[in-house]
Amino acid sequence: MMSYKNSSVLITGASQGIGRNIAINFSSQTNRPILLLARNKKNLEETKNLCTKAGALQVEIIPCNAAQEDEVNTLKIPENFPNPGIIVNNAGFFLYKPLSDTSLEEFRNQVDTNLFTAVNVVNRFIEDLKKLDRALIVNICSVASLRGFGDSGAYAAAKHALLGYNRSLREELKETNIAVSAINLGQTQSPSWNQSDISPERLNSPSDIASLIVAISNLSERTVVEEMIIQPQHGRVPPM
Repeated sequence: MMSYKNSSVLITGASQGIGRNIAINFSSQTNRPILLLARNKKNLEETKNLCTKAGALQVEIIPCNAAQEDEVNTLKIPENFPNPGIIVNNAGFFLYKPLSDTSLEEFRNQVDTNLFTAVNVVNRFIEDLKKLDRALIVNICSVASLRGFGDSGAYAAAKHALLGYNRSLREELKETNIAVSAINLGQTQSPSWNQSDISPERLNSPSDIASLIVAISNLSERTVVEEMIIQPQHGRVPPM
């Protein structure tokens, strides 16, 4: 079998926010090659530079809309770059809007971005992961995966679907060497909050989230974090 130790880490939604923090933390805390995937090439280049400054020896970017199955199926790993052994499905988008005001197009976009980005990426790499002696899939879910939200119903529905997918994938892969983990995030500092007047200091630190994911990736093959809830210390910050 190929070695998990020598595999790369693929991070979706790596152009900014939480995904960028995950990439930087893997760069500073591990020797893994880093593969960055998102739609915005310019921002991916910025993340790549930050990863290099943090200590990464190999960093590659793949501009791609992971919600589009054909784009994911045809993406190619750069030459002489290790296949991913860790996949962090971080790509997502938060819509702050009640269901009564949400158009069908907006609803579909929430499902495409928050669910099918993960489904498409896993489908693209699952056979490669099975060839490793160990592999890890981390799906960034939400506390909105666990209960409804009247002010962001489409987002909650999409994140419920992602958690259901994660739980089913975990069951399906139990007899393999692939661990599957869901991180249910409470309010975490990211560009989603740029238009609000909430103090970033009241929200989860994206660097803390990233450090936890790196720690999960270092567990032995005997152990898996199936699900984890991470909340701000003082609870949900109003009005969101």
